[in-house]
Amino acid sequence: MHTRQQEPVTLYFWPTHNGFKIAIFLEEAGIPYRLEMIDIENGAQFAPDFLKIAPNNKMPVLIDPEGPDGKPITIFESAAILLYLGRKAGAFLGKTEAERSVVEQWLIWQVANVGPNFGQIHHFADFAPEKIPYAIDRFKKEGRRLYGVLDRRLADHEWVAGDYSVADMAIFPWTRPWRIHGVLKGDFPHFERWFQAMNDRPAVQRALRAGGEITAALEAKRTERARRMDLEAERAKAAAATLPGSPNAL
Repeated sequence: MHTRQQEPVTLYFWPTHNGFKIAIFLEEAGIPYRLEMIDIENGAQFAPDFLKIAPNNKMPVLIDPEGPDGKPITIFESAAILLYLGRKAGAFLGKTEAERSVVEQWLIWQVANVGPNFGQIHHFADFAPEKIPYAIDRFKKEGRRLYGVLDRRLADHEWVAGDYSVADMAIFPWTRPWRIHGVLKGDFPHFERWFQAMNDRPAVQRALRAGGEITAALEAKRTERARRMDLEAERAKAAAATLPGSPNAL
């Protein structure tokens, strides 16, 4: 689908889970956009000029020069941006009030549960100078519970909220580092089916390339990390198979 947007919107972006959410919508809806890269790894989100449009010092932020009544509008918070774009494009929010309610529930589930919990996993398992087993275990256990919620939902729904929607766009980027979350292949088959379907969408592929060389460099690091984690998982599985009591033990 394509909207009648004449001037491109501006997306203040860095290739993170929340940044990709908005890029996916813009690509799916065919809304022209340009990127302003906010290098959060070097503190660009704390610059005074960015604070003027992002009161919470976080990206993404969207500026639409063709907002309500034809006037520019600035929106921060990823879920608010998705809802605004969905209303503007008339798409990906459900066709009836009942359908919109389901979409909103799953969008808020992502914002209130998936994002905060997975973010804590990334912090304690990846970035914390001291690895605290209790914290890592606590958040990974909750993470697996959330994957279970998603997997059960997808057992009898092709997409999270019924039809393809902003709920899928919001959840998918956060599940891309599923290995870090302690998930193994085969743990959640319905999630895996949905994940592959999301990954195969042409608009999603274009969105994951938003940011050009910067994104490509960061994605290469993430891909290499995923490869190493797969190898570690295979080694751990092989080692467990040799333990006494294992069906595969000699």
